[in-house]
Amino acid sequence: MNWQNVAFDWNQARAFLVTAEEGTLSAAARALGLTQPTLGRQVAALESDLGVTLFERVGRSLSLTQAGLELLEHVRAMGEAASRVSLAASGQSQSIEGKVSITATNVMATYHLPPLLKQLREMAPAIEIEIVASNEVRDLQRREADIAIRHGRPEQPDLIAKLVGETSAHLYAAKEYLDRVGRPETPSDLAGADFIGFEHPERLLPALQGLGLPVNRKNFKLVSASGTVMIALAKQGLGIVPLIRYDADLIPELEPVLPELAPIPIWLVTHRELHSSRRIRLVFDFLAESFAQR
Repeated sequence: MNWQNVAFDWNQARAFLVTAEEGTLSAAARALGLTQPTLGRQVAALESDLGVTLFERVGRSLSLTQAGLELLEHVRAMGEAASRVSLAASGQSQSIEGKVSITATNVMATYHLPPLLKQLREMAPAIEIEIVASNEVRDLQRREADIAIRHGRPEQPDLIAKLVGETSAHLYAAKEYLDRVGRPETPSDLAGADFIGFEHPERLLPALQGLGLPVNRKNFKLVSASGTVMIALAKQGLGIVPLIRYDADLIPELEPVLPELAPIPIWLVTHRELHSSRRIRLVFDFLAESFAQR
């Protein structure tokens, strides 16, 4: 076989297959546990790579083009083969048992981990997961957790880190708040705005001021150590909150305010036991693949 000619992206093919089966991008996104924009990008990337149009929009549904119909037969066979591989692998996964602790921010733990852990339960039902929901950076070297989901790369040489995605930081506010005070068009429009911040907003101020935002400690009328509390306060129209787009995309009540503040990486981190613990390796690899697909 000429392996150089085998350059097919299974994630794109799977996105096409499920969209063809479900009939709409929204239904396919729900079936795969992805956001609709992510799924749409995967389908568009496959069309671009192949140089063909696979779907035509008919009302709210999608209809396969002739090229899409021809490709569907082959991709469906790939899907059946992938299912057989998963079944074979799950036989080994189900024999792995024990506890694995995962630390993440409370927003990540609330909104992102539950659907992923539901999939993990089906694949490895004997693994026990402990979620350490905290905005504090836990010490993996002292075994405060086995796996961490972080937005900064660790500096300790004994830790293993893998970049699994990238998002961005933005300012967000509820429609109610923006209808009341107006929608800022420039950073200077935020001089008198109410902000919702973390427990110590003075730590964030230099970064915001460095981006040209005319804010000081008096702008922060509400503070909390909990990201989920900050979101709840923002949804009530109590002010502007800095959030990661990856999180805010799941909160339809909030609107972005001005362009992005900064790119934010998503790191998966663990300790050296990854090389010797089958259960930690399984969970680490599963999370890495899941985040990379989003």
